[in-house]
Amino acid sequence: MEIFLQQLINGVTLGSIYGLIAIGYTMVFGIIGMVNFSHGDVFMVSAFFALIFFLLFMTILGIGTPIIALLLAMILAMVLTGLLSWTIERVAYRPLRGSFRLAPLISAIGMSIVLSNFIQVAQGPRNKPVPPMVNGTIDLMERDGFAVTVSYKQIIIVLVTAVLLAAFWYVVQKTPLGRAQRACEQDRKMAALLGVNVDRTISLTFVMGASLAAVAGSMYLMYYGVVHFADGFVPGVKAFTAAVLGGIGSLPGAVLGGLLIGLIETFWSGYFSIDYKDVAAFSILAIVLIFMPQGILGRPEVEKV
Repeated sequence: MEIFLQQLINGVTLGSIYGLIAIGYTMVFGIIGMVNFSHGDVFMVSAFFALIFFLLFMTILGIGTPIIALLLAMILAMVLTGLLSWTIERVAYRPLRGSFRLAPLISAIGMSIVLSNFIQVAQGPRNKPVPPMVNGTIDLMERDGFAVTVSYKQIIIVLVTAVLLAAFWYVVQKTPLGRAQRACEQDRKMAALLGVNVDRTISLTFVMGASLAAVAGSMYLMYYGVVHFADGFVPGVKAFTAAVLGGIGSLPGAVLGGLLIGLIETFWSGYFSIDYKDVAAFSILAIVLIFMPQGILGRPEVEKV
């Protein structure tokens, strides 16, 4: 029971990070039908932004409270990552929007390679550690020498994910920008005829997804205390898997899929073998898609005639 509870806490924390990244995938796919495979590396770049700003605030500017330095670093990382994603959309994706369907996909893979190699050259191939940002744990229960604990950083990650999911759901459902995004999702040509600025809406969607990836990058840095130039690939693939599992195009589905992937990984690692946790996650995805091709919360695709 103690192991179950501890792995449940760990899985929810890991799944929250996956969910934040997955929202970026699901928002972009929902509007333009493109899988932005560079999104995982945008997440990785945002973690390096957060690392650089955090060290800058702590050492040069002398901010003595790590949590304040982390908050400021996260805000600046969101701004820069949003600007980076806006640039990527304008340079690499928008010119190919009207071409054959594989062209944006190839461009996205190319951008992923560019970002990964740029960080490798600029920051080096070694792991970049960071001093502990948030310390302390809460003991929930102890039995037979095994203590079930939840750390403050785990609480922060889950709360941040819940707040951001609620905020972005409100933006999409209740604001003019959200109405424009939903209109573009249903029919971009008709939305343009009705006065929606499609290009601006798509650009803002990329910026919003990248900002959430920046939050995920900051949380990842706080949780693990280290970042590497190759850290964009595996979390990116897991987050895309989470978006598909939850129902790509659905914001709650993206977070739900992230939580499921995180729980599958941690429970498999705790009860079976850590070597096959990825196999377990992708096997569950395959099983779900056999019986629910649209994902758990996804809507069946209706062909327009």
